[in-house]
Amino acid sequence: MYQRIERKKYKNVCRFLYAKLVVNVVNVPKEVKTYCPRCKQHQAHSITLYKAGKRRPQAKGERHHSLREKRGYGGQKYPLQREFAKTTKKQTLKLKCKVCGYVRHKDGIRLRKLVIA
Repeated sequence: MYQRIERKKYKNVCRFLYAKLVVNVVNVPKEVKTYCPRCKQHQAHSITLYKAGKRRPQAKGERHHSLREKRGYGGQKYPLQREFAKTTKKQTLKLKCKVCGYVRHKDGIRLRKLVIA
Protein backbone atom coordinates (compact mmCIF):
# COMPACT_ATOMS: atom_id res chain seq x y z
CA MET A 1 0.00 0.00 0.00
CA TYR A 2 2.75 2.45 1.00
CA GLN A 3 4.78 1.75 -2.16
CA ARG A 4 1.70 2.34 -4.28
CA ILE A 5 1.20 5.83 -2.80
CA GLU A 6 4.89 6.68 -3.29
CA ARG A 7 4.75 5.56 -6.93
CA LYS A 8 1.65 7.68 -7.51
CA LYS A 9 3.36 10.75 -6.00
CA TYR A 10 6.40 10.15 -8.19
CA LYS A 11 4.21 9.90 -11.31
CA ASN A 12 2.50 13.20 -10.45
CA VAL A 13 5.83 14.94 -9.87
CA CYS A 14 7.18 13.64 -13.19
CA ARG A 15 4.02 14.75 -15.01
CA PHE A 16 4.30 18.23 -13.45
CA LEU A 17 7.98 18.62 -14.41
CA TYR A 18 7.32 17.39 -17.95
CA ALA A 19 4.46 19.88 -18.34
CA LYS A 20 6.70 22.71 -17.06
CA LEU A 21 9.41 21.87 -19.61
CA VAL A 22 7.31 21.25 -22.72
CA VAL A 23 4.45 23.74 -22.44
CA ASN A 24 6.77 26.77 -22.49
CA VAL A 25 6.24 27.16 -26.27
CA VAL A 26 3.54 29.74 -27.04
CA ASN A 27 2.00 30.47 -30.44
CA VAL A 28 1.07 34.13 -31.01
CA PRO A 29 -0.93 35.33 -34.05
CA LYS A 30 0.75 37.75 -36.50
CA GLU A 31 -2.21 40.11 -36.29
CA VAL A 32 -4.54 40.87 -33.38
CA LYS A 33 -7.35 43.36 -32.84
CA THR A 34 -6.73 45.41 -29.69
CA TYR A 35 -7.07 48.95 -28.33
CA CYS A 36 -4.96 51.72 -29.90
CA PRO A 37 -4.36 54.70 -27.56
CA ARG A 38 -3.84 57.12 -30.46
CA CYS A 39 -6.95 56.11 -32.45
CA LYS A 40 -8.88 55.64 -29.18
CA GLN A 41 -10.61 52.55 -30.50
CA HIS A 42 -9.90 48.91 -31.26
CA GLN A 43 -7.84 48.43 -34.43
CA ALA A 44 -5.85 45.65 -36.07
CA HIS A 45 -2.25 45.47 -34.81
CA SER A 46 0.66 43.57 -36.29
CA ILE A 47 2.80 41.71 -33.74
CA THR A 48 6.58 41.39 -33.87
CA LEU A 49 9.20 40.45 -31.32
CA TYR A 50 11.10 43.34 -29.71
CA LYS A 51 14.83 43.33 -30.34
CA ALA A 52 17.26 45.63 -28.51
CA GLY A 53 19.00 48.21 -30.71
CA LYS A 54 22.70 48.51 -31.41
CA ARG A 55 24.74 50.04 -28.56
CA ARG A 56 26.17 53.49 -29.36
CA PRO A 57 29.73 54.10 -28.17
CA GLN A 58 29.14 57.87 -27.98
CA ALA A 59 26.19 57.60 -25.56
CA LYS A 60 26.83 59.26 -22.21
CA GLY A 61 26.67 56.07 -20.16
CA GLU A 62 29.08 54.26 -22.48
CA ARG A 63 31.56 57.16 -22.30
CA HIS A 64 31.43 57.29 -18.49
CA HIS A 65 31.87 53.53 -18.22
CA SER A 66 34.90 53.54 -20.54
CA LEU A 67 36.49 56.49 -18.66
CA ARG A 68 36.01 54.75 -15.34
CA GLU A 69 37.69 51.60 -16.65
CA LYS A 70 40.80 53.59 -17.66
CA ARG A 71 41.49 55.16 -14.26
CA GLY A 72 42.54 53.61 -10.96
CA TYR A 73 43.04 49.94 -10.36
CA GLY A 74 40.14 48.89 -12.57
CA GLY A 75 37.49 47.52 -10.24
CA GLN A 76 34.12 46.60 -11.70
CA LYS A 77 31.45 49.29 -11.91
CA TYR A 78 28.76 46.63 -11.56
CA PRO A 79 29.22 43.22 -9.95
CA LEU A 80 29.71 40.63 -12.68
CA GLN A 81 27.03 37.96 -12.63
CA ARG A 82 28.79 34.63 -12.89
CA GLU A 83 25.82 32.27 -12.78
CA PHE A 84 22.36 33.08 -14.07
CA ALA A 85 19.43 32.02 -11.92
CA LYS A 86 16.92 32.17 -14.77
CA THR A 87 16.87 29.75 -17.68
CA THR A 88 14.50 31.86 -19.81
CA LYS A 89 14.03 35.53 -20.72
CA LYS A 90 10.90 37.61 -20.79
CA GLN A 91 9.78 38.11 -24.39
CA THR A 92 8.49 41.62 -25.18
CA LEU A 93 5.95 42.03 -27.97
CA LYS A 94 5.85 45.05 -30.29
CA LEU A 95 2.31 46.02 -31.32
CA LYS A 96 2.02 48.28 -34.39
CA CYS A 97 -1.35 49.79 -35.31
CA LYS A 98 -2.22 49.15 -38.96
CA VAL A 99 -4.21 52.41 -39.24
CA CYS A 100 -2.01 55.09 -37.64
CA GLY A 101 1.30 53.22 -37.26
CA TYR A 102 1.53 53.80 -33.48
CA VAL A 103 3.94 51.33 -31.88
CA ARG A 104 3.69 50.21 -28.29
CA HIS A 105 5.40 47.46 -26.32
CA LYS A 106 3.59 44.80 -24.36
CA ASP A 107 5.53 43.11 -21.59
CA GLY A 108 5.64 39.43 -22.21
CA ILE A 109 5.77 36.47 -19.91
CA ARG A 110 8.69 34.18 -19.19
CA LEU A 111 8.88 31.72 -22.07
CA ARG A 112 11.27 29.18 -23.45
CA LYS A 113 10.15 29.84 -27.04
CA LEU A 114 7.71 32.28 -28.68
CA VAL A 115 6.34 31.42 -32.12
CA ILE A 116 4.63 34.16 -34.15
CA ALA A 117 2.37 32.40 -36.64
